[in-house]
Formats: sequence, structure tokens, C-alpha cells
Amino acid sequence: MHTKKNFLFYLGHPAHFHLFKVVMKNLKNKGHNILILIKKKDILEELLKRDGWDYININPRGRADNKLAIAWNLLMRDWEFIKIARRYKPNLMIGTSAEIAHAGRLLKIPSIVVNEDDASIVPLFAKLAYPFASHILAPDVCDVGKWNYKKIAYPSYHELAYLHPDHFIPNEKLLTGIDLSKPFFIIRFAKLGAHHDGGRTGITTAIAEKICTLLAPHGNIYISSERELEPQFEKYRIKINPLHMHHAMYFAAMYIGDSQTMAAEAAVLGTPSIRFNDFVGEIGYLEDLEHKYNLTFGIRTHSPDQLYLTIEALLAEHQNQSNKKHKLERLLKEKINAAAYMETLFENYPKFKV
Repeated sequence: MHTKKNFLFYLGHPAHFHLFKVVMKNLKNKGHNILILIKKKDILEELLKRDGWDYININPRGRADNKLAIAWNLLMRDWEFIKIARRYKPNLMIGTSAEIAHAGRLLKIPSIVVNEDDASIVPLFAKLAYPFASHILAPDVCDVGKWNYKKIAYPSYHELAYLHPDHFIPNEKLLTGIDLSKPFFIIRFAKLGAHHDGGRTGITTAIAEKICTLLAPHGNIYISSERELEPQFEKYRIKINPLHMHHAMYFAAMYIGDSQTMAAEAAVLGTPSIRFNDFVGEIGYLEDLEHKYNLTFGIRTHSPDQLYLTIEALLAEHQNQSNKKHKLERLLKEKINAAAYMETLFENYPKFKV
């Protein structure tokens, strides 16, 4: 029987809701107290509301993307975070942003920063968060740079904290906004406006139009977009409960996008996935998924013709379900259930660290 603890989770992105939702539910069901803090980002609040979670938004107005606004906003979030943590007195703070590390150092509360991007990809975040964190929880294929001595490594990915078959059971009945009478494809446009994106590009309007031209004869197209959608793509906008997006991704014939996270999600579901952006070749966990398991394909933006050729090749192969099953079986045999690992770590911290 574990001593009842107070856990504080801080979520800064819709992907972080999915990352922690299984862990938070399991800890809550065991009698632990869970406090969720968030900042405004895309559909994060909608996901929490639809799943029935209480939370505190410490940054309801959001922010601009210039460096001065980012710095000022971080200071404001730090202040709000410190005030709340002082009242709540958590035993452990867990999250994906620098604020938990800052508040933890000041208030002498242990903090675990959770990340799967290499430090070279998020250098500003690494400099702001890692020096102050108690530990960094990251996949074994993730390089956190000179802070590797703080790293708690595990053989898995974030995406297997919520899409592992122990937790996720695909259900076609949830896809009421999707025509299942023919194959369908999911396209994702990311905003690419975060500080670490730094001028990196992804799918342009012209490239998106070409992708749709290639896919249209083979099935239906559904677009999920973080940025404003151009009028010509509005007819493709996906209209489903955002909590059910992973079910759509499982049954999709292909995923194409400039989002890292959704490419990895499609990959661990066994759906052929293509990511088209300037981060290709630089992110450890995606390189692992691509070159070890052949579950995703990365193409940099200077090679749009390679993108089109890859789409055509996957269209020709998409009926091969046995190949999909074999790749998934190998992945799931070699990677652990990340949620189960995190639950054990958080509940037993600091005694359990490896």
C-alpha cells in the first residue's frame, strides 16, 4: 500500500494530455491527489474538458511568437506556478515545460521534466529547464546533451504511454464523421511557430494541393490543421471528436504531415506515416522508428519530388496488412508500456529511478 501523495502535472500541448492521461487516471484511482496546470495551446483545454478533468489554466490568453513575448510569458507563468505549488505542496511535479523545474528549485520540490526531443532540437528549452530539474525522463534513444547525468532512460516512446495496446483499442464506431466505405488518408498541418522551429518549414500550400491530387483517386482525404486552413482545403477538414483522432489514425491508409508527434503516433499504430519538414534526420526517436522499424518515412523540404514518389509507393503497398502486423509485433516486443513505467516511477520516486 502506497502513501497517498500529491502530484502536480503541467501540460503545455495537446500531446501532453495524451502522454499523461493514463498515468494520471491510474494514480487518481489509487487514491493519490492530482492537480493539473496548463497553458493555452490549440485544443488542449477541449481535450481535458471532454475527458472530464479539472484543471487550472495559468496562461488563458496565450502569447505571441516573438522572443520578447516568449520570455515575458515564461516569467508570468513561473510566478503563477510558484504561487499555486506553494499552496498545493506537491510531493512531485511532472511536466514538459521549464516552469516546473524553476518552481521546483525555488520551493525545494522534486521535479521531473519529461521530453523526447534531443537537446539539439530544443536548445532553448534545454537551457531553461534541464539545469533546474531534479531528473529528466526521456526515451533511451533521446540525447539530452550535457545533462545526460540527470536522465532517467527507458526503452520506449511517449506515444506508447497512450497508444500501447494495453491502453488503446481501436474502434471504428467512434468515427462518425468519417466515410469508412473507402480508404481514407489523414493530412496534418502543424503551425511550426514554436521557439525551436526557428524558420523551419513544412508542407506549403502548393505541396498540399499536389498531395491531395495524388490521394484523391484512391480514397477520402481528411485534414487536421493547427494553422489557418486555406479555403480550397476546407472541404477536407476532419470533423470528429478530437479524443477520437487516434482511432481515425489507426484505420487510415496513410498519414502525411509536418507534425513530428502525429507522425510518431501513426507509426506506433502501424499506419504508414510520412513527415515532411526540416527536422528530418535530427530527432532520435523518429530516426529509431524510421530506420530500425521502418514505420515512418522522413523527407526534408528540399525534396518534394521524393515526397510524391513515397506517397505513390505507399499507395501501391497499402493493402499489405501482414507487413504492417509484422513491423508492429517487433516494435511492441522491444519497447515497453511507457505509462506503466511512469506510474511506477512517479509513485515510488525517488526510490525508483531506473
